[in-house]
Amino acid sequence: MVRVSVLNDALNSIVNAERRGKRQVLIRPSSKVIVKFLSVMQRHGYIGEFEIVDDHRAGKIVVQLNGRLNKTGVISPRFNIQVTQIESWVNLLLPSRGFGYLILTTSAGIVDHEEARRKHVGGKILGYVY
Repeated sequence: MVRVSVLNDALNSIVNAERRGKRQVLIRPSSKVIVKFLSVMQRHGYIGEFEIVDDHRAGKIVVQLNGRLNKTGVISPRFNIQVTQIESWVNLLLPSRGFGYLILTTSAGIVDHEEARRKHVGGKILGYVY
């Protein structure tokens, strides 16, 4: 099988390990997008520490889970989102107001929807976490 989305595989393995009650999960292969996505998740307290293991191949990431994650996923295709459209996408994808985050890739880096609104930048939607 060919991997279509490395980010999708990584987030699915995190959700599955979280549902099984595991304390840590190994993600492979690694990518810069996965690392930035995980750092946004870590900033909001959905996961604990994560460590990048360089094996001179595609790399691995060991993520410490803390039991606060309900669901995370990828939005494919990566739709363009203007600043004015962020609120409508939040209503579509997140379960309730003030709960969870959309994660966008913008010219200001990979940020959550609140930070994108503060910086007044739009971009492409990567995924969601709640």
